[in-house]
Amino acid sequence: MTRFAIAIPQFYADAAFEPASFKAYMSRAEGLGFDSAWTQEQILGSMPMLGPMETMTFAAACTERMRLGCVVFVSALHSPLHLAKSVSTLDQLSRGRLDIGVAAGGRFRPFAAFGVDPTTFVSRFTEGLRLMKALWTEPNVTFRGRFWQLDKADMEPKPLQKPYPPIWFGASHPKALRRAVEYGDGFFGAGSTTTAQFARQVPVVREVLEEASRDPSTFRIAKRVYIAVDSDPERARNRVVGGLQRVYAGFNLPQLENVAVYGRPDDCARGIREVVDAGAELVLFTPFFDEDGKQMEQLASEVIPQLA
Repeated sequence: MTRFAIAIPQFYADAAFEPASFKAYMSRAEGLGFDSAWTQEQILGSMPMLGPMETMTFAAACTERMRLGCVVFVSALHSPLHLAKSVSTLDQLSRGRLDIGVAAGGRFRPFAAFGVDPTTFVSRFTEGLRLMKALWTEPNVTFRGRFWQLDKADMEPKPLQKPYPPIWFGASHPKALRRAVEYGDGFFGAGSTTTAQFARQVPVVREVLEEASRDPSTFRIAKRVYIAVDSDPERARNRVVGGLQRVYAGFNLPQLENVAVYGRPDDCARGIREVVDAGAELVLFTPFFDEDGKQMEQLASEVIPQLA
């Protein structure tokens, strides 16, 4: 059965965040029965976007049952010790409701701004992930890596979920999809990819699962979908493309509207059905500028019922 998730509001200009409205939004999302709620990470960019870990922490305090996640942390840009500690802390604070998405980031990232050698980001990514897993599972960590070295180090408390929160991979290249199966618990198709691209990625993942003799039921497949529901399809298109242009400024993505689903409820249901048919077991709806929750309400009442 396909599950549906909603994006956690993050797009706030300076001084525009209202705690009461955010809490009401998250409470309503939980009440509407969404499986989970997710953030994303973009540290540099012209689109005003709150940080994912802090936003998830606030969201955890506003909800009781809903799972919370981030797709994705570009973990090659993070210290694995700091990220591991933050993940453990939030998993404890949320009482084990956390999911984590990670990705290497791709060569277009401004690695120099983060003090990362762009020729080593994949190695740094995989080593960092191995170190985080060790910190989450081992009582005493000795680690001799290329980038990090620890000698009998402890990190407590561990995550509440054992051995650690589910790890989703953002990936597109076949090698990255293979890493997802090797190191992760799921593959999360990016919002910046079209349904057709996602449909080509899913068979690669399933092939690698079979090669690894891994039970497909232990590895989930999801897709972020930027969406705008509106009785006026052209207005919906303009709204979602405007948001995408701001989020992905400088990423050189042609024909941005091709990655989104927009239009009347029937149009959106057809677009989401294509994503499900391509292999998505979880669909993450990401509407732009939905602080009042109208898009979320329409998705719950007018789109999702058509997908049952």
